[in-house]
Amino acid sequence: MPGISRTRRRGCHDAGEPVLAAGSGLLPSIPLRGVVVSGLIVEQRTEARRRSDAGRVRLSGRDVAGLVLCGEHYAAQYDLLALALGVQSPRLRRIVARWRGAGLVQTATLGPGPAWCWLTAAGMSACGLGYPARPPALSRLAHVRAVLAVRLWLEAGQACADGQGWWRSERNIRAALPANAGAAHIADAEISWPSLDGARFGGQTWAVEVELTPKPAVRTSRIMSGLLSRRGYAQVVYLASPAARPVVARAAAGLPSAQRGRVAIRDLPPTAGLPGALR
Repeated sequence: MPGISRTRRRGCHDAGEPVLAAGSGLLPSIPLRGVVVSGLIVEQRTEARRRSDAGRVRLSGRDVAGLVLCGEHYAAQYDLLALALGVQSPRLRRIVARWRGAGLVQTATLGPGPAWCWLTAAGMSACGLGYPARPPALSRLAHVRAVLAVRLWLEAGQACADGQGWWRSERNIRAALPANAGAAHIADAEISWPSLDGARFGGQTWAVEVELTPKPAVRTSRIMSGLLSRRGYAQVVYLASPAARPVVARAAAGLPSAQRGRVAIRDLPPTAGLPGALR
C-alpha cells in the first residue's frame, strides 16, 4: 500500500465507534490512560470496601477501547488484544478478568494459541453496539484473527498517522446495509481518509480484503471488479498469505487497465498467524 510503513502510532479511527471518538484513534487508551469514563459504570456484585461507587466497576478509556474493539471484530485473541491496548500478557489477563467479573465479556480457548474474548449482551449494551453477542464461529477463527492483526499493523503505519484514516469494520459495514442490499460481497473492512488540506488520499475510501486461502481466480476477479465499480472504492488493498497471493495477483492482472492500478497487494503481517510461543 502506498505510504504504509511499520512506524508505531496510536491508531486509526473507526467510523462506527460509538464512544470516545475524541483524540487520534479508536484505541484512545494511550492518551486517555487512567481517565474514568463516567458514562459507562457497570453494576457488579462485589464485597468491596464502602465508597460512593462501591459495588460497581469503573471503566477507563483503555477498557472501553478494548471492549469496543472486541465487539467490532467479533472477538479478539489475548495476544492481539494486549498489543492493541499496549499492555503485557499478565496485565491483559487482569483487565479481562475484571471485564468478565462485571459480566461484560466471556472468554474461552477455542483453538490453538491464546484464549479469545468476546462481548456479552451486557457488554454490547454498555458499548452502544447492536451486534449479536455470541462467540466467533470456529470456522472463521483464523480469518477473524488475521483481520484484527491487519488492522493493528495498518494503524501502526505512517500513512494512517499522516492521513488520519478511519478504520470501519466489516461488522459495522454489514449492520448499516439496507435490508434489500442483496448478496453482494462485503469488504473485510474500509479505511476512509478525511478531506484534509494537502492530504494524499483525502476524501477516498479504500476496501481492505484479507486472503488466507486461494479462491478461484474468476471469483476473485469478480469480487475485485465489484468492489471497484459497484461499491466505488478508490482502491482495494489485499493482504494475502503466500498461498493466496499468486491467485490475487493473477486476478488483478486480468482486470481492465483502468481498474488494475487501483488494486494493491501486500503480504499479511507476521501477527496474522498464531503465536507459537503463547498459550
